[in-house]
Amino acid sequence: MFKHILVPTDGSDLSQKAIDGAIELARAIGARVTAYACLPQYPYSPFSDAAVELPEDFVARSEREARSHLEDVEEAARRAGVACTCQTSVHPSPYLGIIEAAEQGRCDVIFMASHGRRGLGSLLIGSETQRVLTHTKIPVLVYR
Repeated sequence: MFKHILVPTDGSDLSQKAIDGAIELARAIGARVTAYACLPQYPYSPFSDAAVELPEDFVARSEREARSHLEDVEEAARRAGVACTCQTSVHPSPYLGIIEAAEQGRCDVIFMASHGRRGLGSLLIGSETQRVLTHTKIPVLVYR
């Protein structure tokens, strides 16, 4: 079965549920986990007057936030006795970073949260999850 699970996180409650599910699955089947956080690109042109944050401050803040999210995954994996590594990269679209991390890490499966809506909205899944599903050949488990 699966030996290496990639679990992306953005720090949201939905991604936390997927993290819990991925760690539970990994523990049950003896797999390892790679936690991944996609860092955003600096959103302002260097020639723009609209910048509200210096590029170096933006990068430092983004890295701190991602590191905090990844440390939460590491701690949950440690408590469950699951091997866990962490990875980040910068991409204009998170789905590209997720797919690249899974391919480079030779992950067997990508474990992601659904959008978590109810009713008619439950027919739809999150846009990043949908993009990963349609752009990768690696199996994707959508956790609800």
